Amino acid sequence: MPVFVFDIETIPDVELGRRIYDLGDLSDKQVGYVMQAKRREESGSEFLSYEQQRVVAISVALRSRDTFKVWSLGDPSASEAEIIQRFYDGIDKYTPDLVSWNGGGFDLPVLHYRALRHGIVAPRYWESGDEDQAFRWNNYLNRYHCRHLDLMDVLSSYQGRARVSLQAAATLLGLPGKLGMSGDKVWDAYLDGQLEVIRNYCETDVLNTFLIYLRFEMMRGRLLREEYHAEVARVRDVLAAQGKPHFQEFLSAWETTAWETQR
Repeated sequence: MPVFVFDIETIPDVELGRRIYDLGDLSDKQVGYVMQAKRREESGSEFLSYEQQRVVAISVALRSRDTFKVWSLGDPSASEAEIIQRFYDGIDKYTPDLVSWNGGGFDLPVLHYRALRHGIVAPRYWESGDEDQAFRWNNYLNRYHCRHLDLMDVLSSYQGRARVSLQAAATLLGLPGKLGMSGDKVWDAYLDGQLEVIRNYCETDVLNTFLIYLRFEMMRGRLLREEYHAEVARVRDVLAAQGKPHFQEFLSAWETTAWETQR
């Protein structure tokens, strides 16, 4: 069964913000900050409601047969609608197991609203057993089914107070973590024209999640210890072969915490 480990990055949907708050004459930067200020007044946090977040990157790690690959969907000029459609097209094509960190609490709900906004067609993802009986007992939509494994949810036993961040889990396992970038910096990076930096950051988040997933698979007995080490070695080899600067940075940071792979 193919596995897609995925992550998204978002910015304020300034087009929506202009309509909601009648901000037609303001710049994108100003509209985004007004949206965050309004949200802070309402909730005490600048974290925008899900429908107000526009997707600018979706990154995926694919593990299938002898293949391991990490990439961001679409090219940097691709529209939000295109990259979201590509995500759901991959599900339609492969019917993979999805793996995320907080995907049930953030990534997937955001994708639902944005797909609704753009008229995205995704029949396989929304299947719940009406057309394919196998999905009645195991689909992407039920929290306790395994077609989507939200590692943060599962490892916390679905208890909010037991949840930890991806950074904390990566640090626990001696993984590189976020390497100086974080979600709260994405909007400023986007305004500075650094979309490629955002995409690279999203890819390294996917790498951290995939490596945590491998450890989880060993913990629950689906990978033998030697198989786990082989999978980790595969990731290292693939990243080294590609030679991309952000992958090389990830590998260099990983080397300083190599104790993790010796266990």
